[in-house]
Amino acid sequence: MPDSKDLEGLDALTEIMRNSTPWGEEPLSEEVLAKRRRRRFRRRVGALITVVVVLALAGTYASLALTAPISAASPDAHAPNVTTPAAATIALPAAGQSAVSVTGADDYLGTIPDGILAENGTSAMPMASISKLITALVILNAKPLGASGTGPTLTFDKADAKLYDKYYVLGATIAAMPAGSTMTEHDAIETMLVVSACNYAEALTDWAFGSNAAFVHAAKTWMASHGLSDTTMVEPTGIDARNTSTPRDLIAVGKLALADPALAAIVAKTHLGDLGIPALTGMSNTNDLIGTDGINGIKTGTLDPGGTNLLFSAKVDVGISAPLTVVGVVLGGGSHSTVDDGAKGIIASLKAGFHTVQLGKTGQAVGSYSTPWGAKATMVLADSASALTWSNTPITSTMTMKPLKTGHKGEQVGTVTWVAGTTTVTVPVVLDRTIASPSAWWRLTHPEILLSH
Repeated sequence: MPDSKDLEGLDALTEIMRNSTPWGEEPLSEEVLAKRRRRRFRRRVGALITVVVVLALAGTYASLALTAPISAASPDAHAPNVTTPAAATIALPAAGQSAVSVTGADDYLGTIPDGILAENGTSAMPMASISKLITALVILNAKPLGASGTGPTLTFDKADAKLYDKYYVLGATIAAMPAGSTMTEHDAIETMLVVSACNYAEALTDWAFGSNAAFVHAAKTWMASHGLSDTTMVEPTGIDARNTSTPRDLIAVGKLALADPALAAIVAKTHLGDLGIPALTGMSNTNDLIGTDGINGIKTGTLDPGGTNLLFSAKVDVGISAPLTVVGVVLGGGSHSTVDDGAKGIIASLKAGFHTVQLGKTGQAVGSYSTPWGAKATMVLADSASALTWSNTPITSTMTMKPLKTGHKGEQVGTVTWVAGTTTVTVPVVLDRTIASPSAWWRLTHPEILLSH
C-alpha cells in the first residue's frame, strides 16, 4: 500500500499533466492556467451547492409530508328505515249500534273528536236495564251517600214487598225484599245494579222522589244538566221500551258512573256480599264479562223485543305507563253471547292497534367512514331501540355525525333519532373498529393528496 509521500508525488504529477501541453505545442500561459483553475473551482462549488440544496429540499419535504394535516374521513351514512305498521281498525259488532271511547292514550291517539274513538250508529234505541245506571245517578244526585259512604237506612214495607210480585208477573229480574227488612241506600243501589233487580229500582225511586212522575222530572233535569239530549227516561227500570238512548249518550253516562267511586266499585262486583238479607247473598252480576280482558263494569240490559245491550268498561294494558280506560256500548246486539263477543272484539282490536316497533338493533350498520390512506370503519348502533305506536303513526328518523379523521373502536361518532307521534328515541352511533393515522411511508409517497389541502 503506497505511503503518504507516494500520494503527494502522484498529485504533483497529476497537476503537471493537467497544466502541460501536448507534444509540439506552446506551453500554456499562467493566465490561462488560472482561468482553468477558477472554472474547476466554480464547478466544484456549484456541485456542492446543488447537493446542499437537494438535501435541504428533501428535508423540508419530509418534514412537511410527515407533519401535514390529514383530511377528514369521507362518511357514507343512512338512518335506518322503519316500516310503518298497518292502520288499526276497531272491530265494532256488525249487529245493532255500538261505540267506544278511550282515555289515557292521548300521546298515541291524539285528540279524539267528542272522545269517541269509533262508532257504528247514532240513533236512539231501547236501553233496557242500562236505565238503572241512570236511575242510580239521579238518586245519588238527590240523596248522596254522605260521609259514611252508606247513606241512610231504608225499611221496606208491604208496598215495597209487593213490587217483587209485580215484576215477577212481568218477567223482569227481581231480588228478595221481605217486608220489614232494612238496607242502606248503598246496598239497595248495589242490589239494583249488580243483579239488575227491577223491584229495587222502583222502591229506591219511590223512597227518593215519592212517585214515578217526580222521578222522571228529576231524571230529565239531571240529563239536561249533563248534555244527554238524546236520552229519554219514562220509568226507572228499563222494562219500558220508551227508555231510549244513543251509544254516545250512554258512553257519557258510563263515564259519569265511573267518576263516582261508590258506583265504580259497585259495578265491578262479580256477586253480592252479605247485605243483611240471606236470599241475596252470593247473587251473581248479570255482567259475566267482569274480570275478562280487563272488563270491570258496567251494566247489562235485555229487552224482548229490543235486543241485548251492554255498557262496559275496562282497564286495558297496551304497554304504556298505565292501563287505558275504555268505555264501550253495544245496543241491540242480538244474543247475550253475541254482545259479549262484540265487547271482547272491540278490546282485542284496540290492543292490536298498538305496535311495539323495532327501530334498530345493537350492532346494526348505519354507515361507514373511509380515508384516502385506505382505513375504513363501519358506523353501528350502540343499543337496540323500539317504540310503541298506535295504528299507522308515521315513524321518521334522522342521523347526526361528527367530522372524523381518526377514531377508536367504540367511540361515539353520532346519533340516530326516531320520532313516532310524541315519542322520541335516540341511540348513539359508534365505530366498529379503529381508524388509524396514515403511515410515514404513505405520507412520503402521496404528496399530491397531503399537500393539496
